[in-house]
Amino acid sequence: MELYDVDPCKDVRWQRFLDRRPDASVFHTPGWLEALRRTYDYEPVVYTTSSPGKDIVNGQAFCRVDSWLTGRRLVSLPFSDHTGVLMNGLDDLESLLSRLQHEVDRKNWRYVDIRPAAGEFQHSSRFRESDIYYLHRLSLDKGIDGLFRSFHKNCIQRKIRRAEREGLDYTEGRSEILIRQFYRLLMLTQHRHRLPPQPISWFRNLAECLVEAMKIRIASKNGHPIAGMVTLSYKNSMVYKYGSSDSKYHKYGGMAFLFWKAIQEAKTRGFAELDLGRSECDNSGLVTFKERWGAKRIILTYWRYPANAVTSPRLWEFKAAKKLLALVPASALPAAGRLLYRHVG
Repeated sequence: MELYDVDPCKDVRWQRFLDRRPDASVFHTPGWLEALRRTYDYEPVVYTTSSPGKDIVNGQAFCRVDSWLTGRRLVSLPFSDHTGVLMNGLDDLESLLSRLQHEVDRKNWRYVDIRPAAGEFQHSSRFRESDIYYLHRLSLDKGIDGLFRSFHKNCIQRKIRRAEREGLDYTEGRSEILIRQFYRLLMLTQHRHRLPPQPISWFRNLAECLVEAMKIRIASKNGHPIAGMVTLSYKNSMVYKYGSSDSKYHKYGGMAFLFWKAIQEAKTRGFAELDLGRSECDNSGLVTFKERWGAKRIILTYWRYPANAVTSPRLWEFKAAKKLLALVPASALPAAGRLLYRHVG
């Protein structure tokens, strides 16, 4: 079965196809892919069995990543927690996987990564498991009061009530002011974790490319931003993508306040779930936090060909690099992020 290449940012058939697919996510959309292109210079591509001029009936989105540091590879998709497989049946999927294996072998790519939604990648090819994470999703099938009662009483409910007693201010949108407020908080958060922040251009491009599908939420105390969140919305799902905070103000419950605001909006808009994203399986603190909101844990498996390809080096995750970054002044971390992030998607 022949496969064709489509530019999903320019070919209007791709968005029309996504509109018809209930399992499409925000990570498939032209807006997300265009933000990846603008920020990191990745090349988005969709492989489909649909010939030019015909309606697209299946397809899988990838980015071609060409890095002098981590090599040339195909990723579906960089900085995306999961990218559902939008092929129709095993025959279509096997045609896709065969084409991908051929691309890697013929063009000397290091590997191809597929990051499907949980449990949807049944195949007979030479792809093998590469990474395993937990994915948490909070069902919004209860009423708003029932949802609140389902939260952990001491760790979640109490913080929300504290935030309300403190009279925290709430602002939302995509303005340059909100981007800068969020980014300042992100730099504080990443510095605490000895990690460089994503480039600020990434958030500007998300705001410009995703428009209403992207929202920045800021909690403030006496006019001072203390917590920030980025959520993405598409079809029946809201995705919690990024969070940041000023540790000096944690006692006011700013992050719990923002999560509650996001949940209330998602419920009002009729969304079926709040996707809390992936967590590393050994990050017990993050896993526990998500489950205290009542989110259910499922296994998220990434797949790779060839199976023996070494995982892309994520330099700051090595202990030596983290120790080094701890010595770097906060003002220098954004430059480190601009240098490193495009190599690790």
